[in-house]
Amino acid sequence: MQNEMQEREQQLQLMRIKNTSHSNRGSSAADQEEREDEDSARSALSVFRAKEEQIERKKMEVKEKFFAQLGRVEEESKRLSIVKQELEGMADPTRKEIEAIRKRIDSFNRQLKPLGQSCIKKEKEYKEALEAFNEKTKEKALLVNRLMEVIYMFSLQ
Repeated sequence: MQNEMQEREQQLQLMRIKNTSHSNRGSSAADQEEREDEDSARSALSVFRAKEEQIERKKMEVKEKFFAQLGRVEEESKRLSIVKQELEGMADPTRKEIEAIRKRIDSFNRQLKPLGQSCIKKEKEYKEALEAFNEKTKEKALLVNRLMEVIYMFSLQ
């Protein structure tokens, strides 16, 4: 991703150089359009970066919550197994309560499993969307460069 940003910056610098050579020929309308295109590309890139950062923050929050809850459940499960061994000699009402608590823990374990799978699935979807976006951005850059070449060739005639 860093390489793509550097590549985009290099393209912008190349466009600036071309703009300078175009302005020497007096094509201010084309320069204005190119500046507007450049500004819109920058704003789109900044919007994309902001959304990407937001997605990363949310992803990290979900992961942190997931692993925190998973850790708590594992700790509680260990404690309950120890308590169960200690209480085996106690009366039946206590044993029923222990079973009820164990059932709740099992319920939490069942709830955690789909959350983990959902997290992994969303990460995969994010990577695919990012890859598609990068491909489209490259295609756009190629088209913009081609358009600039055509305009330049037209201005020479």
